[in-house]
Amino acid sequence: MKEEEYKYSEITHKIIGAAMKVHSTLGNGFQEVIYQRALAIELSSAGVEFTREVEMPIHYGSEEIGTRRADFVVEGKILVELKALVELEDVHLAQALNYLEAYGLEIGLLINFGSKRLEFRRLTNERKLKAQQAKQ
Repeated sequence: MKEEEYKYSEITHKIIGAAMKVHSTLGNGFQEVIYQRALAIELSSAGVEFTREVEMPIHYGSEEIGTRRADFVVEGKILVELKALVELEDVHLAQALNYLEAYGLEIGLLINFGSKRLEFRRLTNERKLKAQQAKQ
């Protein structure tokens, strides 16, 4: 599948471009919150609509058992989760996929500023996509 065919590829391209600019300016070694603030500046400069630290309840069955804050929800469509780690591990990917499901969003990005090169992974909530396709 070509990149242009991915859902919301135009927006994710802008987000990744903004993240690359942040990483090339700051490098690695800062805390996650520093990258979050810098990315907010870059997204604003690019004219991308976003909300930072969106709080979402987490349910177990019908009981609310806590909350989680997403780093960014971009244009109400894309979850962006940031890390500042030497290396991403499977647990970080699983965590981001769980947040994508909890927020009921189809597409997400997991971005790691902590390595020498910017790392990013595009995430897809397959359950949500299949439900959307079934409605069409």
